[in-house]
This record gives sequence, C-alpha cells and structure tokens, in this order.
Amino acid sequence: MQERLDYVKVEPKRILDLGCSRGGSFASLAARYPDAQLLGLDIAPAMLQGDHAARPSWQRWLGLGRQNEAQRLAGDAANLPLKSQSTAIVWSNLLLHWLDDPQPALAEAHRVLEVGGLLMFSTLGPDSLKELRSAFSDGYAHTQRFIDMHDLGDMLVGCGFADPVMDMEVLTLTYDRFDDLLGELRAAGSGCAMKARRHGLTGRQAWERARAAYESQRANGKLPATFEIVYGHAWKVAPKQTADGRAVIRFDTPRRK
Repeated sequence: MQERLDYVKVEPKRILDLGCSRGGSFASLAARYPDAQLLGLDIAPAMLQGDHAARPSWQRWLGLGRQNEAQRLAGDAANLPLKSQSTAIVWSNLLLHWLDDPQPALAEAHRVLEVGGLLMFSTLGPDSLKELRSAFSDGYAHTQRFIDMHDLGDMLVGCGFADPVMDMEVLTLTYDRFDDLLGELRAAGSGCAMKARRHGLTGRQAWERARAAYESQRANGKLPATFEIVYGHAWKVAPKQTADGRAVIRFDTPRRK
C-alpha cells in the first residue's frame, strides 16, 4: 500500500487510518506526510494503546510525545465520529474483511473525505486460507467471508467514489506443522467472527480430521497457507446530483480581464 502512494499526488492536511489496530502504519504515513494531522481509529480501545502506553505517564498526562504522533480514537467504521468532508486521505489496511458488510464503512469513508480526497485500502480476497476451509467438512464457517475485488469495486461506485482501481496479489506462507499455522493466526487475532461459526468447542475428532485433511496438502515438506491480498483506491469527486436526485449544474465564474 505504501508503494502505491508513490503514484498519487496529494498533499493532505489530515489522514484517517481506519482500523489502525496498534498503529503499524503510523510511522510510515507520518514520514511520507510530515505536515499532515494523523488520526487513528479502531473499535477496540485496547488496540489503540500500542506503544503509546509504553511512554512515561507524565508525558501522556501533559500530552507530550513524538512529533506528528497520531491522535487515537475509539469508534465504529460504519459510524465515524468525524465531520463530513474533514479528511484528505482515508487509509485502511486489512480492516474490511472483518466487517459483516463493508459497504456502510465505505459510505462513511466517502462522507468524511473532502472533494478530491483519496480512499486507499487493502483487504483479504476469497482465496485466503482456502486450504484451511477445505480441511473442515463439518458445515461450519472456519474463516471469515472474503469478498471478491470486483464486488468491492461495485461497492465503491455505489458509495459515490470515482475511478476505482482494484488489483490483487497472492502470497503463500508455509509451515512445518498445522499447529504452527493455528498459533500464528491466533496470535494475530485472526479468529473467525462469522455468525455461522461453531459457537461451542470443536471436538478432538473434528480437529484430528481437519489436521489429517490439511496434512494431505503438504508440498515440498511444508504446509501451505494462501493469502489473497486485494488492494483498492478511489477518489471522491464533486457530486453530480443532490440527495433528493436533482442534477447539480455548475457555472464557472467569468474571469476578469
């Protein structure tokens, strides 16, 4: 995502890191846009602490910290606590696949962006963790539901964004053991939040069947785990019609001679 910013020309006064988690993007965004105000928003207050809590308490009380340090907000991506047209860039790294329906969050991103503002995001696509899904045959969801990038592009247009650009890449991580994969997913907080997941404990026999099924996918001595990374960006342009459907007609002001 950072590399994709090399190809856009924007001088933001405010950037919103939507779903910022512990602030992994703060340093690179601050270095790229040192004059911008950086806001980080996440629905989990504990995630917002990050290295912020590690600073001496007297610095936190006095509001002292590193230059251009991000301000952190707890809030819902589908109901942002920001004014309309108050942000130049909405940056969202690996948030959307956690949402049951990403369209309300995209609509909110459009609302808070100023005209000419940029939305840039990444999320996981349908092939992510396909090996893990295929290893279970109990009828329950064991991974998130990952949305196709073409559907995300349609959502962007439906929310009023212009010139959406979508692309993807596939990364394959490998593991020595099935439990190593599960441990890494748990450590990253990547549990399944789908309503169709099993809400009780998964029995030992079900785990053993899944382990054996995953083992059958071993190649070159390693167990693969696929991650389809979807990238997207789009711009907010001046509206062509009012909220009640009337067309907006703009007249250029005549130049003075």
